[in-house]
Amino acid sequence: MAEREAKPPWSAVPRAVKAEVARILGSPVASAERVYGGYAPSATFRLVLRNGRRAFLKSTYPLPKGSAVVWGVADEERAYRALGARIRPWAPALFGSFDVDGWHGLVLEDLGPADVPPWTARLVRRAAHDYAAFHRANLGMRPTAVATATLWRLFTDRWPKADLSRVARLARGRDDEALEWLDVAYPQLREAGPRLVRARTRRTLLHLDTRSDNLRVRRGLRLFDWNFACVGPRELDVAAFAQSITAEGGPPPERFVEAYRERLDLDDRLLRLAISAIAGLFAQRAPEPPIPGLPRLRSIQRRQLRSSLAWAARLDDLPEPRWLAAVPD
Repeated sequence: MAEREAKPPWSAVPRAVKAEVARILGSPVASAERVYGGYAPSATFRLVLRNGRRAFLKSTYPLPKGSAVVWGVADEERAYRALGARIRPWAPALFGSFDVDGWHGLVLEDLGPADVPPWTARLVRRAAHDYAAFHRANLGMRPTAVATATLWRLFTDRWPKADLSRVARLARGRDDEALEWLDVAYPQLREAGPRLVRARTRRTLLHLDTRSDNLRVRRGLRLFDWNFACVGPRELDVAAFAQSITAEGGPPPERFVEAYRERLDLDDRLLRLAISAIAGLFAQRAPEPPIPGLPRLRSIQRRQLRSSLAWAARLDDLPEPRWLAAVPD
């Protein structure tokens, strides 16, 4: 198992930051539990205040010169402030933010500890129903300066344009088989993203980063990490979320789609294009070298390549990519 991110402990948080958090919340912090999840090394804590209230703190901090870690907290804060009622009741409440001593943080409602994985059929169905409700509530939304109509397109045209052998080498010992499969499937998969961009469909607000470390589900779906919020086709959100559940050992993505459709329709053609585009994103990123400070990132991307590409092959009537079994975590 890959090592965890090097997140700072509460003792490393500057006094000035702690004082500002106490000011925002109206009470000093009595205890702080460091929280792991996702793959970024941001400072994240579940806080218990002296007055008994709870809150969640997420903050960036000064990184060593040359660090390749990219923070998204500023974009996330803009989304919380600009989208307001549109993301409630799915988002945690934003109590305040700070920019102190090189630390930029958000003080949020505490949604409790992680509750998935493991994913059960019941939890998948509940998440799908609530995800459909989120999309339905925002159908027809017009783009804004924060939730643009173009951001989602950056995720759809990422299939490697030349050297497919980089992807094939992920299948250790079966790279020749993988390359043969990719050579046949590539022309069909490669066109998915551009065709999705050209398609005409009713848009909605997208979260575009929905996976287990960015949500709670047992008491109703709650979503955080809104830095990719944008306006686009709901099929892209559904494709990305559904395959991530499978990548974490949950049910096949078709189960999620079936439950989602109990609340809101989907366009089969757009869903097929979306998942092929998502597979291209992971085909591009999974073979990249590890990034210092993000030790689990490539492992997560390899697992999602396996789930997304296998699903894309089923939807596109392509031969089964058996070589994916050789792609390690």
